[in-house]
Amino acid sequence: MALKIGQDRARFRHIIRGRIRKNLRRYISQGELIGRQGKDRVSIPIPHIDIPRFRFSDQQKGGVAQGDGEPGEALGQGEEQPGAGKAGQGEGDHVLEVDVSIDELAEILGEELELPDIEPKGESRLNEVHDRYTGIRRVGPESLRHFKRTYREALKRQIVTGSFNLDDPVVIPNPSDKRYRSWKTVRKPIANAVIIYMMDVSGSMGEEQKEIVRIESFWIDAWLTKQYEGLESRFIIHDSVAREVDRETFFRTRESGGTMISSAFKLCKSIIETEYPPGEWNIYPFHFSDGDNWSMDDTLACIEILKESLIPWSNMFAYGQVESPYGSGQFIKDLKEHLGDDPRLVMCEIANKDAIVQSIKDFLGKGN
Repeated sequence: MALKIGQDRARFRHIIRGRIRKNLRRYISQGELIGRQGKDRVSIPIPHIDIPRFRFSDQQKGGVAQGDGEPGEALGQGEEQPGAGKAGQGEGDHVLEVDVSIDELAEILGEELELPDIEPKGESRLNEVHDRYTGIRRVGPESLRHFKRTYREALKRQIVTGSFNLDDPVVIPNPSDKRYRSWKTVRKPIANAVIIYMMDVSGSMGEEQKEIVRIESFWIDAWLTKQYEGLESRFIIHDSVAREVDRETFFRTRESGGTMISSAFKLCKSIIETEYPPGEWNIYPFHFSDGDNWSMDDTLACIEILKESLIPWSNMFAYGQVESPYGSGQFIKDLKEHLGDDPRLVMCEIANKDAIVQSIKDFLGKGN
């Protein structure tokens, strides 16, 4: 019975996985998952899964309520309830919510978008230390005593010495019979990575544009977290001045003003210089803007920072330009003109929420 239940559960999870993949693009573009996020799992609304129900035998005879009834006859003669609406012929949709881990969602995302596994750059100097149980030994703390091995040793000794009584099968271990779990300390190198999000929050970036950034950032985080243990995330917002903020502020901020993109690039450069040596860290800066900058002089300053430091230090520098009715969209054109030949600079234009999926593939599809 337990084996059958396990098989049924595995089959159910396989069906759920298929449903998630089928509707993944809709989940991404509408941001349904982000609002439902828990500590490390999310609830997924899965439509069109039949809910189990009782079905009576075809041999069952009888009427409806009291007396004989006809097929399709209504139960009872009560008045129609307000707001019930007209009855239809179609079957209603059954929506079931299932819990899925963030790692599993990231895996499904990678499969759906055919994202390659990322090869970490360089070797990390940091290690994750943990204990692993590797065997059995004769000494150790009582909390690690191995009951089965101790019992077996005691039973074996009593049988060999002839002290085991079949009529009174009591097995009493002595100190020489006790066995304990042994362990060793394992040092596991961690591929250290930091992702630095930068977002333009000037007046031309509306709530829809920020929502696009929020959704895309969530999925990028989910994928890179699966690729790296101990991924760190930093957040920068800017208009004419840049400042570092926490995750909640990054996603919820409402600001306006002019735009100087170089302010964000300078702050990003400072954070990397002081906290993330490029030789020891895999660095992923992501900048999102509507492409409207204060002046060409500031754009040239941005290009210089990218060329001399940010791009050489990074596994990949990603620039996503969100379409806005108020932005000029010029910045991506200037980047293509001056840095378009550098493969480490990945640029993408995001017209709307439906373009998020392709944008993620453009950013992460090269496996840098």
